[in-house]
Amino acid sequence: METLTNEAGEVTRYSKREDATKELTEAVEEGDKDAIEKFSKRTVKVTKQHNEGCKRLLRLMGVPVVEVYAVASEDMDSLTFGAPRFLRHLMDPSSKKIPVMEFEVAKVLEELELTMDQFIDLCILSGCDYCDSIKGIGGQTALKLIRQHGSIESILENINKDRYQIPEDWPYQEARRLFKEPNVTLDIPELKWNAPDEEAIEKIKFAKNKSSQGRLESFFKPVVSTSVPLKRKDTSEKPTKAVANKKTKGAGGKKK
Repeated sequence: METLTNEAGEVTRYSKREDATKELTEAVEEGDKDAIEKFSKRTVKVTKQHNEGCKRLLRLMGVPVVEVYAVASEDMDSLTFGAPRFLRHLMDPSSKKIPVMEFEVAKVLEELELTMDQFIDLCILSGCDYCDSIKGIGGQTALKLIRQHGSIESILENINKDRYQIPEDWPYQEARRLFKEPNVTLDIPELKWNAPDEEAIEKIKFAKNKSSQGRLESFFKPVVSTSVPLKRKDTSEKPTKAVANKKTKGAGGKKK
């Protein structure tokens, strides 16, 4: 569950992940494979511990780590954060045959005829990960309102409040701040490859369960083929017991 603080200093809670978890449970019960895949992605939450663990393992392997703001994602909010180029479907399995989609934020702004500030407000109105949207306002209506009024503040002053219900203590300004001032680093350290720390890697391997150990083992060590050619099965026909008995009986019978 995401938490944001509104202007009054109160903590508001956002439960999109909880909603996705409920939808996932229903999809599993119904056996809907497409829905299961869809909502499974929405319930994934990469924690700081996950990131730190990946970086630690890479460093132990001697691989240099550069911490950058990612632009390859399934989350369209990457464009709202101002990523110059955004790639989608990069990690989709090849079996799906879905082409990688590339977006350039400059071209998006040009096509929509919006400034970056207006684009951020458009994304907040259309629905983002950091606050609820106004019910009844989808992407097309949001674009129309932004072009007409220029900002969320102006829209809220002129919107028909009987038709559109604005969420109570709506933290759109906090969401806007997160998009405009993300926590990123601009200092890129010098890349230096080091020798793998095999002792530390071994400790990590033994700390994991057997399945994880197997995956690490297969990664760090080349797989030696121990297979041997199969012997060709003897397909030559041999007389069956019944045939053999028949021949024996025939040989011992009386001649007429």
